[in-house]
Amino acid sequence: MAKVKIVAATGCPTGIAHTFMAAAALKKAAQEMDVEVDIKVETHGQVGIENALTASEIEEADGVIVAADKDVNAERFHGKRVVDVPVTKALRHPEDLIQQIIDQKAPIYKAKDGGERASSDDVSTGGKGNIGRSIYKSLMNGVSHMLPFVVGGGVLIAISFLFGIYSADPDHESYNAFAGFLNTIGGLSFSVMVPILAAYIAEAIGKRSGMVAGFIGGLLAVESGAGFLGGIIAGFAAGYLIVLLQYLFKKLPKALDGLKTIFIFPVLGIFLIGGVMYMLMSPVAALNEGMMTFLSSVQTSSPLLLGLIVGAMCAFDMGGPVNKAAYVTGTVLLSQGNLYFMAGVSAACIAPPLITAFAVLFYGKYFTKEERNSGMVNFVLGSTHITEGAIPFAAKNPIVVLPILMFGSSIAAIMTYYFGVQVPAPHGGFLVLPVVTGAIKWLIAIFTGSIIGGLIFGLYRKKIAGSEPIKG
Repeated sequence: MAKVKIVAATGCPTGIAHTFMAAAALKKAAQEMDVEVDIKVETHGQVGIENALTASEIEEADGVIVAADKDVNAERFHGKRVVDVPVTKALRHPEDLIQQIIDQKAPIYKAKDGGERASSDDVSTGGKGNIGRSIYKSLMNGVSHMLPFVVGGGVLIAISFLFGIYSADPDHESYNAFAGFLNTIGGLSFSVMVPILAAYIAEAIGKRSGMVAGFIGGLLAVESGAGFLGGIIAGFAAGYLIVLLQYLFKKLPKALDGLKTIFIFPVLGIFLIGGVMYMLMSPVAALNEGMMTFLSSVQTSSPLLLGLIVGAMCAFDMGGPVNKAAYVTGTVLLSQGNLYFMAGVSAACIAPPLITAFAVLFYGKYFTKEERNSGMVNFVLGSTHITEGAIPFAAKNPIVVLPILMFGSSIAAIMTYYFGVQVPAPHGGFLVLPVVTGAIKWLIAIFTGSIIGGLIFGLYRKKIAGSEPIKG
C-alpha cells in the first residue's frame, strides 16, 4: 500500500500541555502503524499556531485529524475526509484516529462556505457537526483566550500582596506605590476577563463581527453584576445574532461585503446584544450572585464535601471540560476576592502529576523506563500546576488509575479547605508560595494527598506486575 498522507490540527483551551501531547501521540502512533504514514501536525497553543499547514499539504492529504477543543479554522478542510474529536481522544486512541483515515471511514467534511477561504465574517461552524460539541468548542475558545488575562492579572495582584495585604490601599499606613501599581494593572487585566470570554465565544461562532458584539455583551454582563454566567450567555447570544444577520443580509451584492463587515454587523450586533442583555441582566445577576453565595457557604459549612467534589473534578479529566469547570469557577471567585476556593482547586490540580511521580519514586521497578522518566518530570510539572503530566499514566488504564488520582486530589483539596489556606494567584503552583497564606499547611495538604495516592498507585502496579519487575 502506498504511503498515507495525513495532516492534523490539535488545540486545547489552555494551549500548554494537551495540545502538544496530542501532537506527540499522533506522531508516535503514525511511526508504529503497519502502513507507512506521513503525518504533519499543526498545533494551536498559547504561543499561537506552530507548524502551520499549507494549502498544498491539505490538498495532497488523504485525510485530516482535528483533535481540538477550540476553533482551529476547520473550513479549510472542506471536501477532505476529517476525523473531528476532542483533544483527549488523540492522547488515548491515536491509532484509531489514524486507522479511520487509512480505511477511508472518516466522513467528508462540508464547510458552510462551500470550500472557499473563509472571510472575516463567515460562520466558523459548518456541515452537520454535533451541536453539543460545537457549543463546547465555542465555550472553550472563550476560556482559552480568557486564561492569559486571568493568570497574568492574578499573579500581578498576588505579587502586590508581598508588600502587605493592604499595601495597594493609598489610605492605609502600609501603602506602597509599586504595590499599588501592580495591583491596579493586575486588576485591569482581571476586569476584562468576562468581556474577553464573551468576545471569543462569539468569535468562534460569528467571527470578527461576533467578537465585537460579544465584547460589548460581556461589558454589559460585568456592569450589571451578571458576571461570568452573564458573559457566557452574552457570548453565545452575540455569536448567533451575527449568524442571523449574516443570513438576513446574504443577498446583498458582494460589492457591499465591506460595508456589512465595518458598518452593518457591528452597529446592529451591538444594538441587538444590548437589547438582549438589558432584558436578561437582572435575573442573570441574581442567579450569578446566588450561585457564588452558595459556593462560598459550602466552602465554610462543608469543606469535606466541597473538597471531595473539587478534587474529583480536577483529576477526572486533567485539563478537560470537567477540570476546567472547577478551575474557571475558582478564578471567578478569586476575582471577587474569595482566595479560599482557588486554594483547593490549585491543590487538586497539582496533585495528579505528583501522585504518578511518587508512585514511580517508591515503586520504580514496576514501571517501564519511559514511565520512570515521565514520573520524574512530573515532579516539575506538578509543582508548576500542569495537571496534564499525569495523562499518559491514566490513559493506559483510566478505569483504575483515574479513581486513584481523584482520591489523592480530593485529600489535598479537603485538607486545604480545613486548613483555611488562601491562594491569591490562579496559576503557578509552588512558584506562588511566597504569596500563599498558610503556605506550609498548603504543602502538607498537597503532599499528603499526593503521597497517599502515589502509594496506592504504586501498589496497584506492583500487583499487576506480580513478583517480576518490569524490564526496560
